Amino acid sequence: MPNTAAVPGGTHRRRRQPRLDINARELENGGAVSSTRRQPPAARRARIRRVTRETRIVVALNLEGSGRSRIATGIPFFDHMLTLFARHAVVDLDLRCQGDLEVDAHHTVEDCGLVLGQAMLQALGDKKGIRRYGTGFDPRNPLTGEAYVPMDECLARCVVDFSGRPFLVWRGLDRLAYKVTGAERSQDSATAFRFGLAREFFQGFANEARANLHLELLYGEEPHHVVEALFKAFAKAVDFARQRDPRIAGLVPSTKGRLAG
Repeated sequence: MPNTAAVPGGTHRRRRQPRLDINARELENGGAVSSTRRQPPAARRARIRRVTRETRIVVALNLEGSGRSRIATGIPFFDHMLTLFARHAVVDLDLRCQGDLEVDAHHTVEDCGLVLGQAMLQALGDKKGIRRYGTGFDPRNPLTGEAYVPMDECLARCVVDFSGRPFLVWRGLDRLAYKVTGAERSQDSATAFRFGLAREFFQGFANEARANLHLELLYGEEPHHVVEALFKAFAKAVDFARQRDPRIAGLVPSTKGRLAG
């Protein structure tokens, strides 16, 4: 029977069909109708406390910050690196560590990387709507997924993917690694930090943030510049990857429908 209704005069008027307005997000949810009212994004913060026989660490991280930081690790050069990380990643970071520096700086640096990674994982939450991949300074950059940072004679590159799968690629420092003279060891903390300690920090972060992290020194010599370029490239990649993309609000940036972890 046609979908019509009688009107005076013997004519018929076609009834309007109800409009079905199912958007792509509802189709992905199996056709379930959801509210169109957009909820404000939840604040992405984390606070982590780690206590061992080697270190005592408290970290507070705010991904919606403005680059403010309070850092105290007992290693001035490391404090400088974490301060510039917060500034260039545009996050608020409060990190305090009491470590067994009478042994060496290894436990302090490694455990700070672990705890910062845990805080990042907690703050990202379900990762819905994030860009996921780190990128260059300009989103139109054809080298999508890479952040290049110069530091005088040095050039460093970092790529990050908050995929849920931890992996660190560390390239370009083999020529420099561990080939340090006694005079260089006692020169300053930057020289000591370059050989091994930076890698320990980034390995700890990648493991606990469950991220693919690729760091490469393309060229460079001066110890302070080498490490600072790496930390700044890391900061810029993290800055972009953790941002919310309004085009995919509420969606997990993965064809699998979830990111592990």
